[in-house]
Amino acid sequence: MSPEYPFDEAATARAVVDDSGALVGWNEGARTLLGWSPAEVVGRPAADLLADGEPVLAGPRWDGTVTLRHRDGRPVRVWLLAHHSPAEDGGVGHWLFVTPLAAGAPGASDGLFAEAGLTQSPCAVAVYDERLRLRRINDAMRAVIGLPEERIRGLRLAEIGGGPHSTELEQHMLRVLTSGRPQDVQTYARTGGEPRAHAWLARMAPVTDAGGRVRGVCLAAHDFTENYLARERLLLVNEASVRIGSTLDVTRTAQELAEVCVPALADFVSVDLLDPQDGGEPQGRFVPPLTLRRAAHHSVNPGSPEAVTKPGESQEYPTGSPQADSLVAGHTVIGTVRGGALDAWLAWDPLRGARVRELGIHSTMSVPIQARGTTLGVAVLTRFRRPDPFTPDDVLLAEEVTARAAVCIDNARRFSRERETALALQRSLLPRTLPGTAAVDAASRYLPAARAGVGGDWFDVIPLSGMRVAMVVGDIVGHGIQASATMGRLRTAVRTLADIDLAPEELLTHLDDLVVRLSEEAGGEGSPGEVGASCLYAVYDPVSRRCTMARAGHPGPVVLRPDGTTRRIQLPAGPALGLGGLPFESAEVELAEGSLLAFYTDGLLESRERDAEGGHRLLGETLAAHSDSLDETCDRILHALLPPGGAPDDVALLLARTRGLPSAQVATWDIPADPALVAPIRRQVVEQLTRWELSEASFTTELVVSELVTNAIRYGSHPIRLRLIHDATTLICEVSDTSHTAPHLRRAKTWDEGGRGLLLVAQLTQRWGSRHTPEGKTIWAELSLLDTE
Repeated sequence: MSPEYPFDEAATARAVVDDSGALVGWNEGARTLLGWSPAEVVGRPAADLLADGEPVLAGPRWDGTVTLRHRDGRPVRVWLLAHHSPAEDGGVGHWLFVTPLAAGAPGASDGLFAEAGLTQSPCAVAVYDERLRLRRINDAMRAVIGLPEERIRGLRLAEIGGGPHSTELEQHMLRVLTSGRPQDVQTYARTGGEPRAHAWLARMAPVTDAGGRVRGVCLAAHDFTENYLARERLLLVNEASVRIGSTLDVTRTAQELAEVCVPALADFVSVDLLDPQDGGEPQGRFVPPLTLRRAAHHSVNPGSPEAVTKPGESQEYPTGSPQADSLVAGHTVIGTVRGGALDAWLAWDPLRGARVRELGIHSTMSVPIQARGTTLGVAVLTRFRRPDPFTPDDVLLAEEVTARAAVCIDNARRFSRERETALALQRSLLPRTLPGTAAVDAASRYLPAARAGVGGDWFDVIPLSGMRVAMVVGDIVGHGIQASATMGRLRTAVRTLADIDLAPEELLTHLDDLVVRLSEEAGGEGSPGEVGASCLYAVYDPVSRRCTMARAGHPGPVVLRPDGTTRRIQLPAGPALGLGGLPFESAEVELAEGSLLAFYTDGLLESRERDAEGGHRLLGETLAAHSDSLDETCDRILHALLPPGGAPDDVALLLARTRGLPSAQVATWDIPADPALVAPIRRQVVEQLTRWELSEASFTTELVVSELVTNAIRYGSHPIRLRLIHDATTLICEVSDTSHTAPHLRRAKTWDEGGRGLLLVAQLTQRWGSRHTPEGKTIWAELSLLDTE
């Protein structure tokens, strides 16, 4: 007798045959069946015991009926069940043959076992007749229903259960009764005999008579609550990982946390966050009362009537409140109304206490929202519709979901803080106001990306000599503080290069060299960085009404002519800044006075709903809609081209309406190469100023013209030309020659006869300088007419 099986084994005949066909095992049951003793058969071929052909054994299990030879020579017809065990550790595999002996014969106790199979089965079983009236239930089903069998016999399932789930099960039973096919139905409900809801697998099968006619339905209910809840918890955690953190927005992330937990874990969820202290991390030690700001809440009831605080509002939470208790404790706290755990809090807040009693709230679970060692706030889960309180499994699940949300909230908070810093830096580096010039009227807009963060888009309007103006728009690769800082460096460089009056293509070449150096610095020794940019630089001259432009990987501008037609200005393609070593080309276009130029970054045209060509067409149509206000036109363009949720990338927009300087405000003289003729030139300048009614500026202008013309005759090359330009506030003197040698300001010594001319010019004028031209150079000086009034 085996110690693992303490009963008599003689009721089973057992034989073991190895893969070679030899008998290696023979028990007492086998001796009873065939009369052979172990000593007589063990070691002999098993085929010697066969009275007919040898069976074909295949697979891990075999069964069949064979004829064996009894020891006394008579044949014995036997049903055999065989199991094969493969060889292990270099041994030989074997077959185990078994067959029952006397246990298969009917006995007096069979009736007892048949009755017990129904009544004492651990599976809840109920049998209904052809009218779906209850006929029998076993002890397990009686415990589930909570009513004695004799009281409910003859009732329908819908009458016994009384709930919607009972009616649904009865509909399935009717289909089984009419179709004769079994069905499986899952339901989660609380029955009359249960203190809380359970998950049930109801297996329904037809009950048939000897003729195969369906006479009723058997319903067997299996409780799989633990598996069901485990699966639901896994699904909730998976849903949380998918739904929470879809954006880098703190409020939206908090709302997603609340929505995931309702109704899977609670009937109402509120999420309250701590305000960061002075822009830093939230505090780590808590002393009630605590001030929290409601970030989000969600309820099974529309409109969340359970909420006392609105999103965005702050409220104090004293000791005894779920929020304060869990934050002070640093872990999840479960509170119940019936146990009195929340009495102090509800007494402190009568409005909340009245709302709790009105809704029948009975349990709360407050979970601290913690990430990276920092406490960010607390989530409070409330139950009132679900009758069961929170369990330890609920705590684990809530903490798992909240932990995932905490990381997303922390990421969103860090992103928001970095975004605000980058945006502040970006706006501080962009021009706060555009300068008023005689060349153009300008207006601008800058919008950061809705999700990707602040980038490095920029624009500028730079006054140049000769009433000209430079307009620039650019875009830095990347987003964040680094992109904003790089933008500031490039904007400063453009202003510096523009101040020395470089041609657009030359300015972009120098700017390209700067970006290459910045990339090398950002990448470190031996590895290039990731600094890159695009830029468009344009110079407009109101005297000639011509605009010279060059671009580096940037889209060309769109112009609205005075006649209302629009077109894209085609410029030579230039490489993006940072590639290095590639040339840039400029193009010159003539613009009628009143033309409207639109400079922009590619974020304005990017859209999932349309291609770039459609974006250009829409921009042209929006520009063509007449408006005297450039600010209104900027707003109309942004509204028409950007999606409602904000642009996917940064947007910089610069509009410039050109002006033309009338020829009456410009005077030009060709200067002979004779110093003796300087005096007549001075007289002609004074006469011109008198015609312009600018006699107050005659003395200063006469001195400046005398010095600049004398220097040009003495040191320059012919031809020499003098030009005067004025508007309401400024008078400009320009002297041009064909020499490329630029003058330098120096201080003359006491006994020097010369060297004081440019110093005198610098003292008398508002500013002065020189610029190179294709023919040579131009020396210019600006006088403020406001100072002469």
